[in-house]
Amino acid sequence: MPFDFLKRKKTDGGAPTPTGTATRRSRDRGIPFDGLTEEWRIVGNMHVEHRLSDALNKREAVTISDVQWAPIDGSSPLVPAPGLKAVDPYDLILVLAGEATLPPLSEAERTAHKVHKVAYDVALEVPPFRVVGTVYLHPGSEPERLLDRATEMFVPVVGATAYLNDVAVGPEIDAILVNRFYLRGIEQVDRRTGERPQKLPGSPMGGISWQDRSR
Repeated sequence: MPFDFLKRKKTDGGAPTPTGTATRRSRDRGIPFDGLTEEWRIVGNMHVEHRLSDALNKREAVTISDVQWAPIDGSSPLVPAPGLKAVDPYDLILVLAGEATLPPLSEAERTAHKVHKVAYDVALEVPPFRVVGTVYLHPGSEPERLLDRATEMFVPVVGATAYLNDVAVGPEIDAILVNRFYLRGIEQVDRRTGERPQKLPGSPMGGISWQDRSR
């Protein structure tokens, strides 16, 4: 089995950690891990101390265990990959994150999560995938700003579904962590259809519409 199969597409100005080399000892807390690269689906346990997104946003190789892998096109079933001991976040395009990936929250964390945010239903183009779901942003932030360079490498998309060639990669899941280095496009959509909302028939009933303000 080739152990250098992952192809890093982006770096962040520094010398990245080689894939397959853990940068710290394996953590006691193994959480379910389901990651997608350009060619592979990798399933197993990730050993992190805190939240999965926090570990990935550190941009360091993370220890993994009980690993299986398969082509992302579903042409072959998952098979054991005992030689894979670590994964580099730069290699991951998407990470499918269920409720089991989140640790219990402290009171301070619960308070922080109550900060008001605005929900946007969006479709993200992260070739070769398309992700449809909801992102929560601070007031004044538009979804298109996710294309900007930022400190956070991964953005969570809630109640999300990932598509490959218009075929869903698994069912709708609690959240999908999207690697912003691979993000190539974003648009607001109707969650039911995954497409832009259709303009309603008829004429405005007076006042100034958003179309007028945009001119």
